[in-house]
Amino acid sequence: MKILAQISRLLVGILFIISGFIKANDPLGFSYKLDEYFEVFNMPWLKFASLALAIGICAFEIGLGVALLLGAKMKFTAWSLMLMTIFFTFLTFYSWKFDVVKDCGCFGDALHLEPFQSFMKDVILLVLITFIFIKKNEIKPLFGDKSSTYAAYLGFIGSFAFSIYCLMHLPVIDFRPYAIGKSIPEGMKLPPNAIKDSVVMVFIYEKDGKQLELNMDQLTTIDDTYKFIDRKDKVIVEGDKPKIHDFTINAVDGSDITEDVLKQPSVFLLVAYDINKSDEGIQSQVNDFVTLCQKAGVEFIGLTSSAPKEVDDFRHKHNSTFDYYFTDGTTLKTIVRSNPGLVLLQNGVVKGMWHHNDFPTFDEVKKTFLVSGK
Repeated sequence: MKILAQISRLLVGILFIISGFIKANDPLGFSYKLDEYFEVFNMPWLKFASLALAIGICAFEIGLGVALLLGAKMKFTAWSLMLMTIFFTFLTFYSWKFDVVKDCGCFGDALHLEPFQSFMKDVILLVLITFIFIKKNEIKPLFGDKSSTYAAYLGFIGSFAFSIYCLMHLPVIDFRPYAIGKSIPEGMKLPPNAIKDSVVMVFIYEKDGKQLELNMDQLTTIDDTYKFIDRKDKVIVEGDKPKIHDFTINAVDGSDITEDVLKQPSVFLLVAYDINKSDEGIQSQVNDFVTLCQKAGVEFIGLTSSAPKEVDDFRHKHNSTFDYYFTDGTTLKTIVRSNPGLVLLQNGVVKGMWHHNDFPTFDEVKKTFLVSGK
């Protein structure tokens, strides 16, 4: 049992540090995942605290991982690990059983786990933590009680500071399919050996005021009292999806300009998923940048998911001289963790990405990325 406890201590400690670091690297993305859970459990009023909770959970997770490896404050550490894991085991079980959250977000965008995989991961963790919990009083601090405790505090503080840095700039390590160097057109393709959706043809009939879905075999059992409503293909087993499956750019009239944008030799995208929450202090700098883009013949457009009326009001307020186009809000939040954020595409490849706190000058970008102003 003692050997199992020591092995478990190493495995759980390392896993908590890795998991916490990956989420701390992208606290805004983790907060979006918490928002999903708040919606599932009918607690949308908690969304105001999702970002603070995301940063706090990451810091606590890393702090616990360091404390466990060093054997610091084992009574508190063991109890915290047990209660935290029981809570997340319930969440992943609920997600799996009721198919509500497709990815737990345990490892951010670095590793996507299906609901059942997430649940089994937590079950295994619970078993390992049980060994630790039983032997918690026999695990001694590695460098003495005070030094080990201070090191655990440093892990907590370091994680907190790291999360704030990534929030105020961009993730240090970008695991998303829109990371610098990634090709959006390539990301929209499925590999040749991809598994397709498994679908079955169903027929919708109405009887006694109720709609029923019937398969081909069941059609032989119906009579004239059934009224045909519709026919559709129902996905029974989802196949593979491309890494990028929801990237489209539409004009206000509904026309799709995605292909045109991805073919541009150079085009800047100002991404503002919610234009009403877009940082207004940067807009004058954006306007100066756009003016130089237009003089150099470089395309510059805005992407948002806000309503056209809101976009018009915003453009009028800030004297914006570029056009906004429309893309799904979740996609925009995935592209860049900033509102607004600047993205440079060249033939569909992401060449540069900037948080609004690091908004570049046109000369800086031209020297590094643009050739002959194109």
